[in-house]
Amino acid sequence: MKSNNKIIIDGLSDFDISQIFDCGQCFRFDPAIEGGIEGVAFGKYIRLEQPDAGSLIIYNSSLEEYKNIWENFLGLDINYNFIKTDILKKFAVFDKYNIIGAAIKKGGGIRILRQDPWEALCSFIISQNNNIPRIKKIIAAMSDTYGEPVYIDGIKSGYHAFPSPEALAAAGIEAIYALKTGFRAKYIYDAACGVANGDINLEAIKSMHTDQAILELIKIKGVGIKVANCALLFGFSKTDAFPVDVWVKRVLEKYYPDGIDISSLGEYAGIAQQYLFYYERYI
Repeated sequence: MKSNNKIIIDGLSDFDISQIFDCGQCFRFDPAIEGGIEGVAFGKYIRLEQPDAGSLIIYNSSLEEYKNIWENFLGLDINYNFIKTDILKKFAVFDKYNIIGAAIKKGGGIRILRQDPWEALCSFIISQNNNIPRIKKIIAAMSDTYGEPVYIDGIKSGYHAFPSPEALAAAGIEAIYALKTGFRAKYIYDAACGVANGDINLEAIKSMHTDQAILELIKIKGVGIKVANCALLFGFSKTDAFPVDVWVKRVLEKYYPDGIDISSLGEYAGIAQQYLFYYERYI
């Protein structure tokens, strides 16, 4: 069941939905049968189509929902041309072969999504020692079992929102484990309980400096430096967070053998990381 409600955004640049949803930052969007990308965020279903590089169609959205949710979620309120210029400048001292320039050219349509903080934190706990297809299956099963139903035009759709921390805390470790989460079940449960009872204040973490926010997140069982940086980059709007996974480690060793001072890359270091990640995966 699909909605015919839609809005059209024109005059876009530096925006490509195929790149945005294929760089490992989000696990609830997939190619749609009708074309484009579809998925659920913030308890709502949308389908995105990009007829050309400069325009975007958002199905199942009103203009009000676009202004209140999707503009922010998709990062459409940000000047990415400015960001790219800043990244090139910051990398110049380390990048004798202009690898970052090639990476920006390759993945120039990537934008960092602003996801729900709880969903991002929980999703990247699930991502540990895991692959994207399996992560998606676990999150889908978790949402279908414990998430609230999503409605389209007032009718229950079959889609479900990402489960609240309260729902997962009430479910318990064994029920979470039954969703094939493996060793991550106890970590998901611990995080859910902490957020549900207020011991973990996600809004407070969002307002912290990134270094302090990392220290807060790694207090959660099963959250290490990499998971904390992923959660902060994709769910807390901390674009200076720089997750280092096996792909990024490979990039740094391959193209920057003399080392790179990540702390000097500035407030858009995490966006640069995504360009490098995408470049290494698809060259």
